[in-house]
Amino acid sequence: MRKIFLLFLCLTGILSAEKVAYQLNIDSAIGPITYYQIKNTIAIAEKNNAEFVLLVIDTPGGLLSSTRKIVQELLSSRVPFIAYVYPKGAQCASAGVFVALACNIVAMAPATNIGAAHPVTLTGQQEEKMEEKVVNDTVSFVRSIANYRGRNPDWAERAVRESISSTAEDALKNSVIDIIADNIDELLTTIDGKTVKINESTKKVLSTKGIHLVTPKETFKERILKVISDPTIAYLLLMLGTLGILLELYHPGIGIPGIVGTVSLILALFALHTLPINITGLLLIAVSFVLFVIEAVTPTFGLFIISGAITLLLGSFFLFRTEGEAGIPLFLKLGLPLLISLILGFAIWFMLKTKGKKVATGKEALIGEKGKVVKPLTPEGLIFIQGEYWKARSISGSIPEGKEVVVKSCEGLILIVEPVDETKTET
Repeated sequence: MRKIFLLFLCLTGILSAEKVAYQLNIDSAIGPITYYQIKNTIAIAEKNNAEFVLLVIDTPGGLLSSTRKIVQELLSSRVPFIAYVYPKGAQCASAGVFVALACNIVAMAPATNIGAAHPVTLTGQQEEKMEEKVVNDTVSFVRSIANYRGRNPDWAERAVRESISSTAEDALKNSVIDIIADNIDELLTTIDGKTVKINESTKKVLSTKGIHLVTPKETFKERILKVISDPTIAYLLLMLGTLGILLELYHPGIGIPGIVGTVSLILALFALHTLPINITGLLLIAVSFVLFVIEAVTPTFGLFIISGAITLLLGSFFLFRTEGEAGIPLFLKLGLPLLISLILGFAIWFMLKTKGKKVATGKEALIGEKGKVVKPLTPEGLIFIQGEYWKARSISGSIPEGKEVVVKSCEGLILIVEPVDETKTET
């Protein structure tokens, strides 16, 4: 019994001594999904008292709005973060620079680079002041991060203003990073026993021997967001959703445009709540939707179509707040509203043309058509019309067999007719 108790204590000690850390790979453009992944990883790491979180970075950059949220999470995290630009040939550019500098330790593999963090802004003479404003704001942001983590703020500023980029060796020499390591194992060995600052009053000594690295599983929501959280994709989904629903309203019963439009619109709204949108742009797009519907209900020879196209165009330009980051390509913002307006204009024209046509099926289609009496109408009898026999009633007295008649109306399944010669006389 004593041996069993001692064995239990040993196993308990081994299990409790097992240390855990989390690894998160940033291997695509930084956006809302990256923010959600880092935020969720921090929550899990703090809950399980993780030793640290390793960010393996290979990114061309991303959205500055998402980057600011990520930096806030990193600077307030109670779990140390280690940024590692890896594998060889990887890059840590643009938004990735801010994320890396905000980590407690920054490491790079040989043959990697870091830098080129100039914000992407609108170009042109009229945007010079706006660009200067964005750049100055971004410089203050990156310098504050570098100063807080004890890194080279001058290099950080040049990375924003001049878009400089450094190799691993140059970054280490300029006090931008802390370590150069060939692989993750070498990195963990190097940082073992290193002291990092969690906040102004707390420091932690890293212990990486026997560490168990865990990579959190990507949720279904994260996989969907990774695809649709790009501003261009979200905009395309929004336009497709609007077009599909309007086409279904113009021609009810088809089904496919309505289904595709509804699904696209739901995905678009799901993506838009994660992106930096301008409510004015969204309202303008909603108003354009209403104008297109009014044109279908009360045709005005294109007045509401033109108004809807202009409103949709304005909404496209105002939809996203893109200061300091890439937005929707100009050709899409100009071309899609025009294309949608043309499609809807054609749909309305086709709808009105169809409404003006004579009914082509059923007994109503026989009104105005001519037939021949096969059983005398006294006043009811039988006529042969369009290859079929129909009961008929004369409104002009008796009509003998063989006489040609024309259908004037119908009552139930009985056609109301009169002789053709009387119709010509009335004409």
